[in-house]
Amino acid sequence: MRLYLDYIPKWYQLLMSKYHWSLKTSKQDKVVYLTFDDGPIPGVTPWVLQQLEDYQAQATFFAIGDNARKNPAILEAILQKGHQLGNHTYNHLKGWEHSNEDYLANALLCENHFKSTLFRPPYGRIKKKQARLLNQAHYQIIMWDVLSGDWDANRSAEDCFRSIRKHAKPGSIIVFHDSIKSWPRLKTLLPQTLEYLQNAGYRFEAIKLQNTPIAE
Repeated sequence: MRLYLDYIPKWYQLLMSKYHWSLKTSKQDKVVYLTFDDGPIPGVTPWVLQQLEDYQAQATFFAIGDNARKNPAILEAILQKGHQLGNHTYNHLKGWEHSNEDYLANALLCENHFKSTLFRPPYGRIKKKQARLLNQAHYQIIMWDVLSGDWDANRSAEDCFRSIRKHAKPGSIIVFHDSIKSWPRLKTLLPQTLEYLQNAGYRFEAIKLQNTPIAE
């Protein structure tokens, strides 16, 4: 039994409207925002970058600070190819299990390795006070409206693809993971998704919110 949803219902997005669940666009403006959590990881992230290049796609990578420390060349490659970086805490912390102060401090550690005003809480779990502290530190909270489920070993790549095909729409923020855990499904799922959405007339852009500079 899965304990997560493949998509976030509109009523919940409205209820939690201080977070970014999708980006406003018209039905005619067919753009989606691919995001990758938990990297950079040798082998996986460079492969993702090549897939994106093959489809002329831009994306946003929510990097774990410790992985950025370990893999600076891959982090630099993300930026060199024109993609955006986002903060995913330094140690992939689950906000509900940590104090507000410790959570903020862990997120700020990432600034030793890269800077971005985009932030995605690991597991999507964050306390309201933690979110306020991050906002005060000039971060914007980026959630999602479509979850691929690529990390879930109980699902096949085809299961994940069906969910994306069913729920993706103009303005959607779609979550993948450039991680070892997701690799068995991602290696089939990502090219399949890119081809399907491109053939459906979509283009792929990085998340660039107003007053949000490209990560450095």
